Amino acid sequence: MTATLGVTAAFELSWDVLDQPTRQLAAFLSLFAPAEIPWNLVEACYPEEDSETLEDKRDEFLLGLHLLERVGQGTYQLHQLLREFFAAKREQMATAEGMKQTVCRVMVAVAEQMPISPTLPQIEQFTPVIPHLKEATTTLKDWLTDADLIYPATRIAQFYDGQAAYAEALPWYQHCLDLTETRLGADHPDVATSLNNLALLYKAQGRYSDAEPLYLRALRIGEQQLGADHPTVATRLNNLALLYKAQGRYSDAEPLYLRALRIGEQQLGADHPDVATSLNNLALLYKAQGRYSDAEPLYLRALRIGEQQLGADHPTVATRLNNLALLYKAQGRYSDAEPLYLRALRISEQQLGADHPTVATRLNNLATLYSDQGRYSDAEPLYLRALRIGEQQLGADHPDVATRLNNLATLYSDQGRYSDAEPLYLRALRISEQQLGADHPTVATWLNNLALLYSDQGRYSDAEPLYLRGLDILFNQLGENHPNAQTGRKNFVTFVQEVVAAGQTAQLSDHPATQDLLRQIQMGSGE
Repeated sequence: MTATLGVTAAFELSWDVLDQPTRQLAAFLSLFAPAEIPWNLVEACYPEEDSETLEDKRDEFLLGLHLLERVGQGTYQLHQLLREFFAAKREQMATAEGMKQTVCRVMVAVAEQMPISPTLPQIEQFTPVIPHLKEATTTLKDWLTDADLIYPATRIAQFYDGQAAYAEALPWYQHCLDLTETRLGADHPDVATSLNNLALLYKAQGRYSDAEPLYLRALRIGEQQLGADHPTVATRLNNLALLYKAQGRYSDAEPLYLRALRIGEQQLGADHPDVATSLNNLALLYKAQGRYSDAEPLYLRALRIGEQQLGADHPTVATRLNNLALLYKAQGRYSDAEPLYLRALRISEQQLGADHPTVATRLNNLATLYSDQGRYSDAEPLYLRALRIGEQQLGADHPDVATRLNNLATLYSDQGRYSDAEPLYLRALRISEQQLGADHPTVATWLNNLALLYSDQGRYSDAEPLYLRGLDILFNQLGENHPNAQTGRKNFVTFVQEVVAAGQTAQLSDHPATQDLLRQIQMGSGE
């Protein structure tokens, strides 16, 4: 203990006054993190105890003797010296091991209640328990059962991950992997889950080369421990395929999707919701390749399964409707897409609430449809509502908010409202650089859009470095053959051609890529 002998003696006098049940309560409190303790966590350690009896012990003895401090509505805290004192007394008790196991069970139960992608109200709700989850997965890790081992660390990581706080999430995903490997062995299925979760984080950050070996190892473990045709293996195949799709490696992704679909149909049945997910993912791949006639029947079958197995108004059905509408929009089939978007929006509002982040996504997609049709007055209020929901529910600096800002800015650009568009593009860019990293492919997209805005205004000297930086990101992160990189290259060529046509080449820099392209264009035009 760090307390002086005099302070310790004073604590001993107070300890002597406490009856045994109150001493046990103090011992339980010392097992929580040195942070504010929500009282409901303490009550959960006493499932058979009357809550009023427990409160009487707290109020009469611990608070009355100034051994515990009330710091807020339903929250209490121990002074660090008292926490150490009570911990030392706890270790002398015959029930010490059982108390540690009880606290671990309580924290695992809390972890299981936490959402993977929390909204701001949920973040506020669960923030007070995060220090105690950290205590469970570090100091108390030896008292977590094998079955419960991954839950506290995983939920901490997902709590941060869902807020796009990737730097805070990363060490907890890594901790979970280290924990499971050390206790359970390198080839345990929970190790595969930890690898998969860490890979998902890397994928979200655009760290594709870091994600791939983790996905591959998770897949290998699944195949070895569960069998090559286990449904969990199908999930691993889907995740690896999603990575390959993001990299533009379509020929690598397709056989994985097809194998995942086959496993699902064989093991779960042709109409299982997981089969619908595989169908949906394969359809997304075909859509990305422009194989619309291949994608449509898969989307339709996934939608039918969802309606039959989950119900016509299930949130997953809304997602299927949304995806089919996206396909129709890509084909220019606007009249087919609109009723699907509207139905998806209605389902999401009814099932999730009018201010849920998913509702913002539905609003955004419908607004994009209207914008593509030139229905700007219909699109703008939907974009604004989607932006407001995102800021309120996810926070002003969430990557999804950056997407909403970008889309609203694009609407204003289409209308020639450049002064309204520019600050939105700049804010979207700032958010993405901060939250995703300066070299994330999404940053390249925002750079391209801002460059296009400047180009439309004749601000060629402002546009050029943005195009070049965006191209550099795409080439380095995705490779020159990735469809997005090819689109970025095409946009830059078009930009330089416009500068030449406008007779404004003096605004261009001496950058080698610019000058090389400029020479090619001038030679091609006979200049």
